[in-house]
This record gives sequence, structure tokens and C-alpha cells, in this order.
Amino acid sequence: METRTLGVGLVVSAIGLGCMGMSQSYGPNPGAREDMIAVLRGAVDAGVTLFDTAEVYGPFVNEELVGEALEPVRDQIVIATKFGFDIPRSGRMNSRPEHIREVVDASLRRLRTEAIDLFYQHRVDPDVPIEDVAGTVAELVAAGKVRHFGLSEASAATIRRAHAVFPVTAVQSEYSLWTRDPEAEVLPALDELGIGFVPFSPLGRGFLTGSIDASTAFADDDMRRGLPRFTEENRAANAALVAHVTELAAAKHATPGQVALAWLLAQRPWIVPIPGTRRMSRIHENLGAAELELTPGELDALDALAAHVHGARYPESMQRAVNG
Repeated sequence: METRTLGVGLVVSAIGLGCMGMSQSYGPNPGAREDMIAVLRGAVDAGVTLFDTAEVYGPFVNEELVGEALEPVRDQIVIATKFGFDIPRSGRMNSRPEHIREVVDASLRRLRTEAIDLFYQHRVDPDVPIEDVAGTVAELVAAGKVRHFGLSEASAATIRRAHAVFPVTAVQSEYSLWTRDPEAEVLPALDELGIGFVPFSPLGRGFLTGSIDASTAFADDDMRRGLPRFTEENRAANAALVAHVTELAAAKHATPGQVALAWLLAQRPWIVPIPGTRRMSRIHENLGAAELELTPGELDALDALAAHVHGARYPESMQRAVNG
């Protein structure tokens, strides 16, 4: 499996695994816990070394799942998790230094590890200066509890302020063919500072795989039911992008998902997408994207179509929390 480097020295597989969907957000999970453990261990055998979780997924149960599954192979893989919410109390953002210290100890127990490889602030807390957050994580690195510092959904200005206090290894935000927000300011800042980028939802929450259309019915507990981009009208309007991806995939003897991931990998050598799945077949498919090459003309055609995506990424109330 091809590897890439995040920041200074964190070497991971070119494609990681987002673990959130094994516990929440995308409808009922058809697999038992033992099935998800088998998928996580199978991913390691397939070459995945970066596994992404968070205390808020579940909450807590996703970290416990990842910890149990990966404990036997802990020395072979990189675990990323996140802090930043007041769980299980208010559920609101909380990145106060004392809370970060509480969270890291609890996460270490659930993940069954002595150190967290990559510790992200899940969302920027407007009530806590980012300098205080970076300084607290620096203390945790010095104490041996954390190895690398990350930010999620942070603005370029916030990234620069944090990086000035303690090196940021990676930034995680949504980025895909139909979510291009990081391109204007965040990616240039990461390029300048030598920080890696970890796109979540790199397959457009499943839309770019071609498995979702205007007639798709989402389960009651599927988060996509509440996202503007997934209304029936917007799914129909965005069908042209998926149709082009599907046609290109057929011409390349690939799948639509592989084309979407290959597009991401072609954007920068320090981009490591973390598609989520509950199935080994999808993991093998996703990893195949690392071997798919798109020509400059193919990339340009995808760019042109992706410039006209219909529907907001989040409802306005949620969007305010991702403008840090």
C-alpha cells in the first residue's frame, strides 16, 4: 500500500478508514460488533494504517470498538481521535484545558493504548483561545499521552495561530468533488506550513459512489435526511456530476468511488482521505483508488462539473459550528 506523510513524520497509508459509521449516523448497522471488529482487522491486513474515531461517535462506543479491534495490532497502525465536546454533560463545545486533560485519559482507556497518535480538536471552540488549546496538547505530547496535534474544520487563520504555538500535523475537514470549501484558503495555508490534510466524507457521504439517487429513501436515523444537499430536488440536480463520474469510471475499468478518491489523491501529495464503510469489499475497492491515475484532462473535466453543486452542505445552524 502506498504511504503518505502528514506533517513532519507521521507516515500513514494513502487511504485511511473513517470508523464513525460503524456506530452511528448512517442508519441501522446490519453487522454485529464482532463483524465490525473483523472489518477493522481486515482493513489492517489489506494495508490500511490510519484509523479515525472520536469520543463523540456513539458517544464513546466507537472508540471502544476501535480499541478492542486494533489492540492486537497496535504497533502496526495509527489511531486518530478527537476532543472538543462536553460529553455526556451538555454536549456543547468544550475545549477548556482541564477538559482536554480529562478527555485524553478517558480516550486512552477506551482505545487500550498508551498514547494517541493524532489528537484532533473536533471543532474550534469560540470560547477558548486556540493558543490555549495548542498549548494544552503540547503538554500532553510532552507527557507522552499524545504524539501529534490536529485540527478539524478550522479556518486558515485559526490553523496559523495554533501552528505558531505547537506544530499542527494534520487538519481534517470535509473535502470531495462536491465539497470544495478548503481550496480557497485552507489548502494553501497547509501547503505553506507543511501540514497534512485528511478529508472526511471523501465520497460525498455516499453520493459520489452512484448508489444514491433522487428516489433513495433514508432511514429515520440517517443523518443525510437533514442535510440540504440530500433533498430529493438537490439529488436530482446533482445527478449530472455522478453520471460523469460513472462514465469515466467505466472507461477506466474502475468504480465511481475510486474515481472520486483518485481525484482527491491527485490534488496534493499530503492528502489522505478517510472513507468510511462497514464492508471489507468496499475497503478493497477504496484502496484500489491509490493505483488509479487520472489524466490532466480528466481532472479538469471533473473540476468543471463539480463547480456547480446544488444544495448547502449543512443546515445553517450546523454550518455556524464549522466556520472556526
